[in-house]
Amino acid sequence: MNHFPKNVIENLKNYVYIYSDPITEKIFYVGKGKGNRVFDHLKDKKECEKVAYLNELLEKGLKPKIEILIHGIEDDSVLRIESAIIDLLGINNLTNRQIGFKSAEFGRMTIKQIISAYSKQKVQVTEPSILIRINQHFRYSMTEMELYDFTRGYWKINIDRAKNAKYAFAVYNGIIQEVYEIKTWLKAGESMSVRGKIETIDDRVEFIGNLAPEIIHQKYKYKSVEDYFKKGNANPIMYINC
Repeated sequence: MNHFPKNVIENLKNYVYIYSDPITEKIFYVGKGKGNRVFDHLKDKKECEKVAYLNELLEKGLKPKIEILIHGIEDDSVLRIESAIIDLLGINNLTNRQIGFKSAEFGRMTIKQIISAYSKQKVQVTEPSILIRINQHFRYSMTEMELYDFTRGYWKINIDRAKNAKYAFAVYNGIIQEVYEIKTWLKAGESMSVRGKIETIDDRVEFIGNLAPEIIHQKYKYKSVEDYFKKGNANPIMYINC
């Protein structure tokens, strides 16, 4: 079957669907759509992880298990439902290329993260530090290693000032998500990263470090530093006391 009867489509409205392995039942793709969207992937020829997985199944004489997870949705809440499911399963466990709709802003969060996002408890940074805004890549469901690697590189910085910084803060929407103790600075691409291997970029750098001591964590993590960034300032880097 590669299409729905007309009367079924009328009742489906917007829906969220999943593709899973017919043997292991491991879910490998989550999507949203209406009409016959759920079947479109079977005809997809693009070079991507999802298509590669489907081709592997076909080579074994298998077809993916396709299920409608929820249907009858008449508004754009289908976007957030899809996003919540992707967050729950973990983007790294799926063949989806992108995180869900507004996942970085409204996605899976710990209690501390959600309180910090709305309470915005301000803090004054007193140690030599560098604030690094990672708004473009951040999502609340990032692993610890992903957060570390996206915070530490790859940046155009004033290296003389950066070398004076003892700590690096991962900042999203003005809130400190993590604090690292800087050990050394390297040219971008010189160390292993979950972001994958890149060619060394001469005008960019990355740092190597560890999680900051517990006393520093308690002082800064999940606190607000949004006042340090003036409105309209697009520079992701801010030097404090260095």
